[in-house]
Amino acid sequence: MTHTYNGMASAQLPHVSWQKSRRSNPSGNCVELAQLPGGAGIAIRNSRDPEGPALIYTHDEIAAFILGARDGDFDHLIP
Repeated sequence: MTHTYNGMASAQLPHVSWQKSRRSNPSGNCVELAQLPGGAGIAIRNSRDPEGPALIYTHDEIAAFILGARDGDFDHLIP
């Protein structure tokens, strides 16, 4: 696999399996996550732009975000 970096085109990550949240709605208002091969991290993309840029995070960064969301740290951002 090529070197991964923030903002790279999602199409450059052909061997990943993208996953949406079960809470995603039919309008496509969601993000998708994919585990990178070899434990290289997690990619995130906008589901409405599947060929667009992907943000690349470490497993520790994703864990901190998910656990913070689970704890309600971001609830004030939901209208």
